[in-house]
Amino acid sequence: MAAIDCAGKNLDLSHPCVMGILNVTPDSFSDGGDFLGPGNALLQARRMVEEGADIIDVGGESTRPGAMAVSEQQELDRVIPIVSAIAAEFPIPVSVDTSKAAVMCEAVAAGAGFINDVMALRAPGAVDAARSAGVPVCLMHMQGEPRSMQQNPNYQDVVSDVRAFLASRIEACVAGGIPKDRLLLDPGFGFGKTLEHNLGLLKELSVFVDMGLPLLVGVSRKSMIGMILGGNPVRERLYGSIAAAVMAFERGASILRVHDVRPAVEALKVAAAVLGR
Repeated sequence: MAAIDCAGKNLDLSHPCVMGILNVTPDSFSDGGDFLGPGNALLQARRMVEEGADIIDVGGESTRPGAMAVSEQQELDRVIPIVSAIAAEFPIPVSVDTSKAAVMCEAVAAGAGFINDVMALRAPGAVDAARSAGVPVCLMHMQGEPRSMQQNPNYQDVVSDVRAFLASRIEACVAGGIPKDRLLLDPGFGFGKTLEHNLGLLKELSVFVDMGLPLLVGVSRKSMIGMILGGNPVRERLYGSIAAAVMAFERGASILRVHDVRPAVEALKVAAAVLGR
């Protein structure tokens, strides 16, 4: 698949795509509170576009371990003005990071061209909302829910279990009327996984590429990076995050979801030149 149509704005998958993270939340694990309000959020969006982002992912509810849920109206109030402003100003697609059906619908109506759902469309009404929206959807694996997912994650075989889950969600979405060619996959690094689980998934990432759909990977600044580096705090995980993103691309990931756009863009350009991709 060379490109996907995100509500009239193409996302070119013939090169490594960088998805810039824009959390408009007070409590996200890395940048909570940094970009609250339309002014700060739009300024950060401009910065990411200038640094080479291919798509911007706007989220209004934190999914860090232990995060509190927010109401539908709170999420709409945070997300919709930002999505609308970014979609109006920039030629690149805007993604909405949500699991709520109403937020999906309103965000797409406001200009979003991509849905990024950590619940893989399992919430009530989500499959119908995504079908009606008519835009690409990324289905992510998560064991449990954000509030409790890191308490005791366990698997018989993490790679096989995550693959089976994603295959079941593809089947459910297609049965619900969403064309398979509008789906993307994300193994969900850090969502109900130990460090060992995350390393196993990254090592065997080609297993998910072999499922025949584009793969999105988000490892930026995550606790797995901090653990490998001996306890580095969130803001000191740049180099480890870039290394993991490059390895994910080498193993077949099409979209890399990152906080630090320019370093990722430059590192991935080098990797793509070496690999001839």
